[in-house]
Amino acid sequence: MPARLRDVAELAGVSVKTASNVLNHHPHVRASTRERVEAAMAELHYRPNLSARSLKHGRAGFLALAVPAMDSPYFAELAARITEEAAALGFIVLLDVTSGDADAERVVLEGMRSHVIDGVIFSPLALSAEEISRRADDLPMVLLGERPVPAGFDHIAVDSVAAARAATEHLVAQGRRRIAAVGREPERGTASERLRGYRQALRAAGLPYDKDLVVGVPHFERADGHAAMQRLLALPEPPDAVFCFNDLMAIGALRCCVESGVRVPDDVAIVGFDDIAETRFSNPTITTVSPDLTGLARQALSMLSRRIEGWDAPAQVVKVPWRLEERETTLGVPRRRRRRPSA
Repeated sequence: MPARLRDVAELAGVSVKTASNVLNHHPHVRASTRERVEAAMAELHYRPNLSARSLKHGRAGFLALAVPAMDSPYFAELAARITEEAAALGFIVLLDVTSGDADAERVVLEGMRSHVIDGVIFSPLALSAEEISRRADDLPMVLLGERPVPAGFDHIAVDSVAAARAATEHLVAQGRRRIAAVGREPERGTASERLRGYRQALRAAGLPYDKDLVVGVPHFERADGHAAMQRLLALPEPPDAVFCFNDLMAIGALRCCVESGVRVPDDVAIVGFDDIAETRFSNPTITTVSPDLTGLARQALSMLSRRIEGWDAPAQVVKVPWRLEERETTLGVPRRRRRRPSA
Protein backbone atom coordinates (compact mmCIF):
# COMPACT_ATOMS: atom_id res chain seq x y z
CA MET A 1 0.00 0.00 0.00
CA PRO A 2 1.48 3.41 -0.95
CA ALA A 3 2.66 5.58 1.91
CA ARG A 4 0.35 8.38 3.01
CA LEU A 5 1.31 11.82 4.25
CA ARG A 6 0.11 10.71 7.70
CA ASP A 7 2.68 7.90 7.60
CA VAL A 8 5.41 10.41 6.77
CA ALA A 9 4.33 12.67 9.64
CA GLU A 10 4.36 9.78 12.15
CA LEU A 11 7.82 8.61 11.07
CA ALA A 12 9.22 12.17 11.23
CA GLY A 13 7.52 12.87 14.58
CA VAL A 14 5.59 15.91 13.34
CA SER A 15 2.00 16.82 12.66
CA VAL A 16 0.37 16.16 9.30
CA LYS A 17 0.11 19.93 8.89
CA THR A 18 3.86 20.34 9.32
CA ALA A 19 4.55 17.52 6.85
CA SER A 20 2.20 19.24 4.40
CA ASN A 21 4.05 22.53 4.87
CA VAL A 22 7.33 20.82 3.98
CA LEU A 23 5.74 19.19 0.93
CA ASN A 24 4.41 22.55 -0.26
CA HIS A 25 7.72 24.40 0.34
CA HIS A 26 6.38 26.75 3.00
CA PRO A 27 9.24 29.00 4.13
CA HIS A 28 8.51 29.03 7.88
CA VAL A 29 9.68 25.51 8.70
CA ARG A 30 12.80 24.82 10.72
CA ALA A 31 15.66 23.35 8.71
CA SER A 32 15.98 20.39 11.12
CA THR A 33 12.25 19.67 10.83
CA ARG A 34 12.37 19.91 7.04
CA GLU A 35 15.30 17.46 6.97
CA ARG A 36 13.40 14.92 9.13
CA VAL A 37 10.29 15.11 6.98
CA GLU A 38 12.25 14.83 3.72
CA ALA A 39 14.19 11.86 5.12
CA ALA A 40 10.89 10.19 6.07
CA MET A 41 9.51 10.79 2.56
CA ALA A 42 12.61 9.19 1.07
CA GLU A 43 12.53 6.20 3.44
CA LEU A 44 8.83 5.54 2.76
CA HIS A 45 9.13 6.31 -0.98
CA TYR A 46 6.30 8.78 -0.50
CA ARG A 47 4.80 10.28 -3.64
CA PRO A 48 2.22 13.07 -3.38
CA ASN A 49 -1.22 12.58 -4.89
CA LEU A 50 -0.98 15.13 -7.69
CA SER A 51 -4.68 14.95 -8.56
CA ALA A 52 -5.65 15.71 -4.97
CA ARG A 53 -3.16 18.57 -4.79
CA SER A 54 -4.55 19.99 -8.02
CA LEU A 55 -8.11 19.92 -6.67
CA LYS A 56 -7.05 21.49 -3.38
CA HIS A 57 -4.86 24.26 -4.74
CA GLY A 58 -6.56 24.81 -8.09
CA ARG A 59 -3.35 24.01 -9.95
CA ALA A 60 -1.28 21.03 -11.00
CA GLY A 61 1.96 22.27 -9.44
CA PHE A 62 3.97 21.82 -12.64
CA LEU A 63 5.53 24.37 -15.00
CA ALA A 64 7.13 23.69 -18.37
CA LEU A 65 10.45 25.18 -19.42
CA ALA A 66 11.02 24.94 -23.18
CA VAL A 67 14.53 25.83 -24.39
CA PRO A 68 16.46 25.18 -27.62
CA ALA A 69 19.27 23.13 -26.04
CA MET A 70 20.61 21.69 -22.82
CA ASP A 71 24.15 20.98 -24.05
CA SER A 72 24.61 24.76 -24.06
CA PRO A 73 26.11 25.91 -20.73
CA TYR A 74 24.00 29.08 -20.87
CA PHE A 75 20.69 27.22 -21.07
CA ALA A 76 21.86 24.63 -18.55
CA GLU A 77 22.66 27.38 -16.04
CA LEU A 78 19.39 29.18 -16.82
CA ALA A 79 17.39 25.96 -16.30
CA ALA A 80 19.11 25.41 -12.96
CA ARG A 81 18.20 28.91 -11.76
CA ILE A 82 14.59 28.58 -12.93
CA THR A 83 14.23 25.17 -11.26
CA GLU A 84 15.57 26.54 -7.96
CA GLU A 85 13.32 29.59 -8.01
CA ALA A 86 10.29 27.53 -9.03
CA ALA A 87 10.81 25.14 -6.11
CA ALA A 88 10.65 28.08 -3.72
CA LEU A 89 7.20 28.86 -5.14
CA GLY A 90 6.03 25.25 -4.83
CA PHE A 91 6.35 24.32 -8.50
CA ILE A 92 8.11 21.42 -10.19
CA VAL A 93 9.63 22.22 -13.59
CA LEU A 94 9.23 19.89 -16.57
CA LEU A 95 11.91 20.43 -19.20
CA ASP A 96 11.29 20.32 -22.94
CA VAL A 97 14.28 20.65 -25.29
CA THR A 98 13.08 21.84 -28.71
CA SER A 99 16.49 21.78 -30.48
CA GLY A 100 15.37 24.98 -32.20
CA ASP A 101 13.05 22.89 -34.39
CA ALA A 102 10.00 24.77 -35.66
CA ASP A 103 7.63 21.81 -35.31
CA ALA A 104 8.75 21.16 -31.74
CA GLU A 105 8.29 24.84 -30.91
CA ARG A 106 4.78 24.78 -32.38
CA VAL A 107 3.87 21.96 -29.99
CA VAL A 108 4.96 24.22 -27.11
CA LEU A 109 3.05 27.17 -28.51
CA GLU A 110 -0.16 25.23 -29.14
CA GLY A 111 -0.61 23.78 -25.68
CA MET A 112 2.16 21.37 -24.71
CA ARG A 113 0.82 19.00 -22.02
CA SER A 114 -1.61 21.73 -20.97
CA HIS A 115 -3.65 19.16 -18.98
CA VAL A 116 -0.81 18.63 -16.48
CA ILE A 117 0.96 22.02 -16.31
CA ASP A 118 -0.01 25.44 -15.03
CA GLY A 119 2.19 27.60 -17.26
CA VAL A 120 5.11 27.74 -19.66
CA ILE A 121 8.42 29.58 -19.82
CA PHE A 122 9.46 29.44 -23.47
CA SER A 123 12.63 30.50 -25.28
CA PRO A 124 11.73 30.31 -28.99
CA LEU A 125 14.38 30.11 -31.67
CA ALA A 126 12.78 29.00 -34.94
CA LEU A 127 9.34 30.62 -34.85
CA SER A 128 8.74 34.12 -36.18
CA ALA A 129 6.92 36.82 -34.25
CA GLU A 130 4.05 36.50 -36.70
CA GLU A 131 3.63 32.80 -35.99
CA ILE A 132 3.82 33.34 -32.25
CA SER A 133 1.12 36.02 -32.54
CA ARG A 134 -1.32 33.39 -33.89
CA ARG A 135 -1.19 31.36 -30.66
CA ALA A 136 -4.69 30.30 -29.62
CA ASP A 137 -3.94 28.40 -26.40
CA ASP A 138 -4.65 30.43 -23.23
CA LEU A 139 -2.24 28.67 -20.89
CA PRO A 140 -0.11 31.33 -19.13
CA MET A 141 3.20 31.79 -20.95
CA VAL A 142 6.30 33.95 -20.53
CA LEU A 143 8.74 34.31 -23.44
CA LEU A 144 12.50 34.60 -23.00
CA GLY A 145 15.25 35.78 -25.30
CA GLU A 146 16.16 38.66 -27.57
CA ARG A 147 14.25 37.50 -30.65
CA PRO A 148 11.33 39.76 -31.68
CA VAL A 149 8.02 38.81 -30.09
CA PRO A 150 4.55 40.19 -30.86
CA ALA A 151 2.64 42.57 -28.65
CA GLY A 152 0.44 40.96 -26.05
CA PHE A 153 3.03 38.48 -24.73
CA ASP A 154 4.94 38.71 -21.48
CA HIS A 155 8.61 38.88 -22.47
CA ILE A 156 11.84 38.94 -20.48
CA ALA A 157 15.21 39.57 -22.10
CA VAL A 158 18.65 41.10 -21.77
CA ASP A 159 19.22 44.39 -23.60
CA SER A 160 21.67 42.86 -26.07
CA VAL A 161 22.13 46.11 -27.98
CA ALA A 162 23.29 48.03 -24.91
CA ALA A 163 25.40 45.12 -23.63
CA ALA A 164 27.12 44.58 -26.99
CA ARG A 165 27.80 48.28 -27.28
CA ALA A 166 29.42 48.28 -23.82
CA ALA A 167 31.54 45.24 -24.72
CA THR A 168 32.78 46.93 -27.89
CA GLU A 169 33.36 50.24 -26.11
CA HIS A 170 35.52 48.37 -23.61
CA LEU A 171 37.71 47.14 -26.47
CA VAL A 172 37.95 50.67 -27.86
CA ALA A 173 38.98 51.90 -24.41
CA GLN A 174 41.84 49.38 -24.46
CA GLY A 175 43.17 51.08 -27.60
CA ARG A 176 41.84 48.53 -30.11
CA ARG A 177 40.97 49.86 -33.55
CA ARG A 178 40.37 46.81 -35.78
CA ILE A 179 37.59 45.13 -33.84
CA ALA A 180 36.01 42.06 -35.38
CA ALA A 181 32.59 40.56 -34.59
CA VAL A 182 31.77 36.84 -34.71
CA GLY A 183 28.20 35.60 -34.86
CA ARG A 184 26.32 37.54 -37.52
CA GLU A 185 23.06 35.96 -38.65
CA PRO A 186 20.78 36.92 -41.58
CA GLU A 187 17.53 37.13 -39.60
CA ARG A 188 16.49 39.39 -36.77
CA GLY A 189 17.38 37.85 -33.45
CA THR A 190 19.90 37.76 -30.65
CA ALA A 191 22.96 38.03 -32.90
CA SER A 192 21.42 40.84 -34.92
CA GLU A 193 20.83 42.79 -31.71
CA ARG A 194 24.45 42.29 -30.67
CA LEU A 195 25.66 43.30 -34.12
CA ARG A 196 23.64 46.51 -33.80
CA GLY A 197 25.28 47.35 -30.47
CA TYR A 198 28.71 46.59 -31.95
CA ARG A 199 28.07 48.94 -34.87
CA GLN A 200 26.80 51.69 -32.57
CA ALA A 201 30.03 51.54 -30.55
CA LEU A 202 32.19 51.71 -33.68
CA ARG A 203 30.25 54.68 -34.97
CA ALA A 204 30.50 56.50 -31.63
CA ALA A 205 34.27 55.93 -31.62
CA GLY A 206 34.67 57.16 -35.20
CA LEU A 207 35.80 53.72 -36.39
CA PRO A 208 34.72 52.35 -39.78
CA TYR A 209 32.47 49.32 -40.15
CA ASP A 210 34.47 46.74 -42.13
CA LYS A 211 32.35 43.85 -43.41
CA ASP A 212 35.47 41.69 -43.68
CA LEU A 213 35.75 41.86 -39.91
CA VAL A 214 32.19 40.56 -39.35
CA VAL A 215 32.12 36.77 -39.62
CA GLY A 216 28.89 34.80 -39.87
CA VAL A 217 28.72 31.33 -38.37
CA PRO A 218 26.32 28.40 -38.82
CA HIS A 219 26.08 27.74 -35.07
CA PHE A 220 27.18 29.40 -31.84
CA GLU A 221 29.56 26.63 -30.80
CA ARG A 222 33.25 26.43 -29.88
CA ALA A 223 34.16 25.03 -33.30
CA ASP A 224 32.43 27.96 -35.01
CA GLY A 225 34.45 30.45 -32.98
CA HIS A 226 37.63 28.55 -33.79
CA ALA A 227 36.89 28.54 -37.54
CA ALA A 228 35.92 32.23 -37.52
CA MET A 229 39.16 33.14 -35.75
CA GLN A 230 41.17 31.20 -38.33
CA ARG A 231 39.48 33.21 -41.06
CA LEU A 232 40.17 36.50 -39.29
CA LEU A 233 43.83 35.70 -38.64
CA ALA A 234 44.26 34.90 -42.35
CA LEU A 235 43.28 38.43 -43.38
CA PRO A 236 46.03 40.65 -44.82
CA GLU A 237 45.45 42.89 -41.81
CA PRO A 238 44.10 40.77 -38.93
CA PRO A 239 41.99 42.33 -36.18
CA ASP A 240 43.46 43.45 -32.88
CA ALA A 241 40.25 42.56 -31.01
CA VAL A 242 37.29 40.21 -31.42
CA PHE A 243 33.82 40.44 -29.91
CA CYS A 244 32.20 37.00 -29.98
CA PHE A 245 28.42 36.94 -29.59
CA ASN A 246 28.60 34.16 -27.02
CA ASP A 247 31.17 32.59 -24.72
CA LEU A 248 31.42 29.26 -26.50
CA MET A 249 32.67 31.00 -29.63
CA ALA A 250 35.04 33.11 -27.54
CA ILE A 251 36.52 29.90 -26.10
CA GLY A 252 36.98 28.53 -29.63
CA ALA A 253 38.58 31.79 -30.76
CA LEU A 254 40.95 31.74 -27.79
CA ARG A 255 42.01 28.19 -28.59
CA CYS A 256 42.71 29.15 -32.21
CA CYS A 257 44.94 31.99 -31.03
CA VAL A 258 46.89 29.62 -28.78
CA GLU A 259 47.40 27.18 -31.64
CA SER A 260 48.48 29.99 -33.98
CA GLY A 261 50.97 31.55 -31.60
CA VAL A 262 48.87 34.70 -31.31
CA ARG A 263 49.14 36.30 -27.87
CA VAL A 264 45.95 37.20 -25.99
CA PRO A 265 45.45 40.04 -25.25
CA ASP A 266 48.80 41.43 -26.48
CA ASP A 267 48.05 40.75 -30.16
CA VAL A 268 44.28 40.16 -30.03
CA ALA A 269 41.82 40.96 -27.23
CA ILE A 270 38.72 38.77 -26.91
CA VAL A 271 35.28 39.43 -25.40
CA GLY A 272 32.42 36.94 -25.08
CA PHE A 273 28.81 37.06 -23.93
CA ASP A 274 26.91 35.03 -21.25
CA ASP A 275 29.51 34.57 -18.46
CA ILE A 276 29.36 30.79 -18.43
CA ALA A 277 31.54 29.04 -15.86
CA GLU A 278 34.24 28.11 -18.39
CA THR A 279 35.12 31.76 -18.91
CA ARG A 280 36.12 32.12 -15.27
CA PHE A 281 38.50 29.15 -15.43
CA SER A 282 39.99 29.45 -18.93
CA ASN A 283 43.60 30.54 -19.31
CA PRO A 284 43.52 33.46 -19.73
CA THR A 285 40.12 34.18 -18.21
CA ILE A 286 37.63 35.65 -20.68
CA THR A 287 36.11 39.10 -20.50
CA THR A 288 32.37 38.70 -21.02
CA VAL A 289 28.91 40.21 -20.62
CA SER A 290 27.28 38.69 -17.53
CA PRO A 291 23.45 38.67 -17.56
CA ASP A 292 21.66 38.44 -14.22
CA LEU A 293 20.32 34.89 -14.66
CA THR A 294 18.96 34.71 -11.13
CA GLY A 295 17.09 37.96 -11.69
CA LEU A 296 15.82 36.68 -15.03
CA ALA A 297 14.53 33.47 -13.44
CA ARG A 298 12.82 35.36 -10.61
CA GLN A 299 11.19 37.84 -12.97
CA ALA A 300 9.92 35.07 -15.24
CA LEU A 301 8.51 33.00 -12.39
CA SER A 302 7.00 35.98 -10.60
CA MET A 303 5.25 37.06 -13.78
CA LEU A 304 4.10 33.54 -14.64
CA SER A 305 2.84 32.72 -11.14
CA ARG A 306 0.79 35.93 -11.10
CA ARG A 307 -0.74 35.02 -14.45
CA ILE A 308 -1.58 31.57 -13.10
CA GLU A 309 -3.35 33.23 -10.15
CA GLY A 310 -5.46 35.28 -12.57
CA TRP A 311 -3.50 38.54 -12.91
CA ASP A 312 -4.89 40.19 -16.06
CA ALA A 313 -2.70 43.29 -16.42
CA PRO A 314 -1.41 44.18 -19.91
CA ALA A 315 1.54 42.13 -21.16
CA GLN A 316 4.85 43.09 -19.60
CA VAL A 317 8.24 43.55 -21.28
CA VAL A 318 11.13 43.39 -18.81
CA LYS A 319 14.85 43.97 -19.45
CA VAL A 320 17.06 42.23 -16.90
CA PRO A 321 20.34 43.76 -15.67
CA TRP A 322 23.77 42.77 -16.95
CA ARG A 323 27.35 43.79 -16.26
CA LEU A 324 30.64 43.57 -18.12
CA GLU A 325 33.10 41.25 -16.38
CA GLU A 326 36.54 42.57 -17.35
CA ARG A 327 39.10 39.78 -17.29
CA GLU A 328 42.45 38.74 -18.71
CA THR A 329 41.59 38.40 -22.41
CA THR A 330 41.32 42.20 -22.53
CA LEU A 331 43.20 43.41 -19.46
CA GLY A 332 46.10 40.97 -19.43
CA VAL A 333 47.35 38.71 -16.66
CA PRO A 334 47.71 40.54 -13.32
CA ARG A 335 51.33 41.27 -12.40
CA ARG A 336 51.08 39.15 -9.26
CA ARG A 337 50.37 36.06 -11.37
CA ARG A 338 53.27 36.51 -13.76
CA ARG A 339 56.05 34.05 -13.21
CA ARG A 340 59.33 35.59 -12.20
CA PRO A 341 62.23 34.82 -14.57
CA SER A 342 64.60 32.15 -13.26
CA ALA A 343 68.04 33.26 -12.12
